[in-house]
Amino acid sequence: MPQFDPASFASQLFWLAVTFVVLYIVVSRFAIPRIGEVLEQRQKMVDDDLDRAQQFKAETDEAIKTYEKALAGARAQAHDMLRQATDEISKASEARNREVGAKLAAQIKEGEARIGRARDEAMASVKDIAAGVAAATAERLVGITPDKSAVDAAVDGVMKETAR
Repeated sequence: MPQFDPASFASQLFWLAVTFVVLYIVVSRFAIPRIGEVLEQRQKMVDDDLDRAQQFKAETDEAIKTYEKALAGARAQAHDMLRQATDEISKASEARNREVGAKLAAQIKEGEARIGRARDEAMASVKDIAAGVAAATAERLVGITPDKSAVDAAVDGVMKETAR
């Protein structure tokens, strides 16, 4: 192999040094500055993206605060509306209860009056029936027909005693 021939080592070392120097000059003059530019552009883009993300975050935070304020306002308004509706319903219910109570009181008074009239009529009927039964009993037992006014007076006396 010619690369391992000691007679060609000097020329190989010379061309190695020349190639290395040329490659170093090309890389340091052209490749490294372009790589630096690309890295700077990327860093600038990353910084711009971070700044934009920070702005979006601030806008989002502001929108969230506005939303939360609006939500709290809506909840308070709904609570007020619910309380007002509850108050109106309770007032209407109380008015309806008073109205129904008044109607029921009137019906109770009317019913008591009817019961009183029916009781008075029944008592009058009972008085007449009792007087008739007493007269018939006296006639059958004793054989005499008692006077109607005497029978009525006796029945009235007995009814007054039992009413006590």
